[in-house]
Amino acid sequence: MSLLRVEGLKISYGGINAVKGIDLQVQAGEMVALIGPNGAGKTTTLKAICGILNPVAGRVFYSGEEVTGTPSFRLVEQGLALVPEGRGVFGRLTVEENLQMGAYTRREKRAVQRDLERVYALFPRLRERRRQTGGTLSGGEQQMLAIGRALMSAPRLLLLDEPSMGLAPLMVQRIFETIRKVAAEGVTVLLVEQNAKLALEASARGYVMESGLITLTDAAPALLNNPQVRQAYLGE
Repeated sequence: MSLLRVEGLKISYGGINAVKGIDLQVQAGEMVALIGPNGAGKTTTLKAICGILNPVAGRVFYSGEEVTGTPSFRLVEQGLALVPEGRGVFGRLTVEENLQMGAYTRREKRAVQRDLERVYALFPRLRERRRQTGGTLSGGEQQMLAIGRALMSAPRLLLLDEPSMGLAPLMVQRIFETIRKVAAEGVTVLLVEQNAKLALEASARGYVMESGLITLTDAAPALLNNPQVRQAYLGE
């Protein structure tokens, strides 16, 4: 069964049709990449899935139930979490306070503490800086913190929006290694990423989005070898 299914999704800003009726699905336990140029509608799609934006048409199903228009905090309670573009860390809170904010919907203190230790194991640098404020971290450390904060909500489905944006190559490599570990632990991942090669290498399947439409979908290895994709997104 699909953990996430999107049918005929349309989203408009004023008179601009940003997303023009797309279908996509993500199976439980799968990592799926959504790639495409800037302005294609990828971030808008993620915002509609997680309840930040209301679509003008179409439906979103999560775990077999329609959740179109459900408020974001309700979806977080149901195990759907977003790591936003630009990270969005709380600059005046400490690293540990940021992580605790990720668990704000949870009541079981022992499980929250266990997941905090899990995040620190994934990101040892966050443990080292747990008493620093989020605004004093480097870009890469803030990305670690944003992912860690989302994991503290105990998600079944993790939406990642441009996790490599603005990061040095070595930090990008570390972030993607962690994303692979999270997926290997059973968290389902929908990944929006400008670095198409990295995204497809990490994923089982992929969708190509252009001008608000899904123009291509296939297994990730097939997309990596697709001449159209190679020319447009892999610089070959």
